[in-house]
Order: sequence, then C-alpha cells, then structure tokens
Amino acid sequence: MKKRRIDIISLGCSKNLVDSERLMRRLSECGFVVCHNSDDVKGDIVVVNTCGFIGDAKEESINTILSCAEAKNEGRVEQLYVMGCLSERYRDELAKEIPEIDRIYGKYDWEAMVADLAKANPQIPPYERTITTPPHYSYVKISEGCNRFCAFCAIPLITGKLKSRDMDEILSEVRYLTGKGVKEFNIIAQDLSAYGLDRYRRLALPELVDKMAKIEGAEWIRLHYAYPAQFPFDLLDVMAEHPNVCKYLDIALQHIDN
Repeated sequence: MKKRRIDIISLGCSKNLVDSERLMRRLSECGFVVCHNSDDVKGDIVVVNTCGFIGDAKEESINTILSCAEAKNEGRVEQLYVMGCLSERYRDELAKEIPEIDRIYGKYDWEAMVADLAKANPQIPPYERTITTPPHYSYVKISEGCNRFCAFCAIPLITGKLKSRDMDEILSEVRYLTGKGVKEFNIIAQDLSAYGLDRYRRLALPELVDKMAKIEGAEWIRLHYAYPAQFPFDLLDVMAEHPNVCKYLDIALQHIDN
C-alpha cells in the first residue's frame, strides 16, 4: 500500500519549528511520508504552521495558505490543514475567508491533528522530534506564553500566560537530542527569564541550565529571549561555572522601553 505524503510548511520562529518537528515525528510514527518545507508541495495533505506575530509574518502566512489553497483547487493537493499562531488568533476569520482549508488547529491543539489524520495516538515521549536543523544543533523550548503584556508585543494575546515545561522532561529531551548527535542547544521561550515561576513558584532557569550543562554531549548551550525584568542573576554564576554555557544573553532591544 502506498504511504500518504504530508508536506509540513513551517513559518515564523524557532518555537514554531519545534512544534512542526514534534508533529512530523508523530505523523512518521503513524506511517506517513513527511516532507518539511519542500519547494515542490505535492503531498496528499499540506499542513501550514503559521506565524501571526507582526504584519509581515501574517502576510506571509496568509499568502502561503492561499498558495496551498490554489494547489488544492488545481488537484495537486487533496487536503489543507492550518495550525499555529495565526490560526490561534484568527481561526474564525480564516475559516470564513479561505474555505479550502479542511480543518484549522491553533497553537496548542495541533496534536489532535495526528488523531484526526491517522486515527491513532502514537505512544512516544512528548519530546521526540524529527530534527530539521543541521544535525549539530537544535532548539529546546522550555516554556510557552508570557505574563508581561508589553505594549509592543502581541505574543500574550496569542499564546496566553506563561506555561513552563517540566524540568525532568526538558532534561530528557536534551539527552534524547545528544543521542541523535546534537551538540549545540539553543534554549528558547517567549520569556526565558521567567521559567519556573508558574510551575515551581521560583525562577528556575539557573537550576535547569546547571543540570543541562552536566549532560554528556551537550557541548554548547545558548540562551535566547531573556527578559531584563526579574532576571535570575544566579544564572550568571552558572554561566561562569560551566564552559559549555555561552557567555552571552539574547535580550531584545525593545525591552528597554514598554
């Protein structure tokens, strides 16, 4: 029996990419042939993982969906599914304006797509992914959402409040990725500094990074999207102690002015 092909088009940031990689792993486990960001979309099914952060990103997402809708109308694609930030925020509008979309998922309910398509729920750890980056590095998403509600940012409107992942699960993911040959880990979140406040009632990023740095095979750890307010200064001691934790922080310039 011929396996059905699914094209995954991942737009926007690296946090979206992690979701796409998790989706790809589950669909592959269910027997689909999964292609990522192919220049020639011709799968039985196309999934567009959208971004809705700024105007240009919204436009790119909408244009990509329209292009896939055209492919469906021409018979080159059977089904079109949409997920991600744009559909989280504008689900009803997309359904009304682009009727070619077969089903719309948001930022957090995309896992239901696997059950809808495969009529199955693969029993694999939640952190397993199909790596789409070059094999030496990968992204590790430690939380979703943000409690800041800055005037310049729409992220909380899309992703909601801070949702920190379980620390042990994150560490298991790092070990899983080192087993795949990953050496460089880019730690990402909407607000890295706040990790743990909701789950552990403390700023737990220093503890998490300290434990990550001790995992064999984790040669570089880079910290992205830190926020200056409520910064966990114990993290500086962790950075000084471990040579595999890079000695810089990615802090967005707009954070100086709300």
